[in-house]
Amino acid sequence: MSLARRALAEFAGTAALVAVVVGSGIMAAGLSRDIGVQLLANSLATAAGLAVLIVVFAPVSGAHFNPVVSIAAWILTRRDATPAVHGRDLAAYLPAQSLGAVAGAALANAMFALPAVEISVHDRSAPHLLLGEVVATAGLIVVIFALMRQGRAALAPVVVGGYIGAAYWFTSSTSFANPAVTLGRAVTDTFAGIAPASVPSFIAAQLAGAALGGLLLVMLYPKAQEPDVKPTPDPVRQAASADLA
Repeated sequence: MSLARRALAEFAGTAALVAVVVGSGIMAAGLSRDIGVQLLANSLATAAGLAVLIVVFAPVSGAHFNPVVSIAAWILTRRDATPAVHGRDLAAYLPAQSLGAVAGAALANAMFALPAVEISVHDRSAPHLLLGEVVATAGLIVVIFALMRQGRAALAPVVVGGYIGAAYWFTSSTSFANPAVTLGRAVTDTFAGIAPASVPSFIAAQLAGAALGGLLLVMLYPKAQEPDVKPTPDPVRQAASADLA
């Protein structure tokens, strides 16, 4: 795949992910005044949407949709025979993800007849929320790269979607775990929004969580698991064996 196609996939996939997060939050808030019901609807839509988007875009770009995932892939696989991400990929992916996130939030706003760009006033600066982001992001990195090192990356749509859906509920921050998504959610003054003043601390917490997750990963999985390779049957030997029998 050309770098341009992969960057486009990251842009489109991140935009779609943020549209799901923001759009489902707007819909949930419009249908119910119960915060628990709103969060349930938002988390289910996000988990399902993320799983679908990974299936669609993974064959093109790896379906990162997240700067900390791309950075972790670059660091953790750079010594592998086939690195998941090169430096030039990183330089294209990060801007594509960030622009895609803002575009996705604007699209969701527009779909619900709101201003395309509406700066959020939802303050999320409390220390316990930042701790939640550290935990959420660390867990995400471990989940994604543990699958890779186990040779079970095909399970990523279900496992990663399931983790994010669960992390909505077990982390105080509702698991942004994504700097690009955090930027996108700053331009929507809706259920999923975050005030711009809270963005830098959230991103710092996410970077710290990614570092902790990467450290835990290499302690648990020092090396990628080699897939089992069965010897290819020799047709000549098989024929000879059959004749002798």
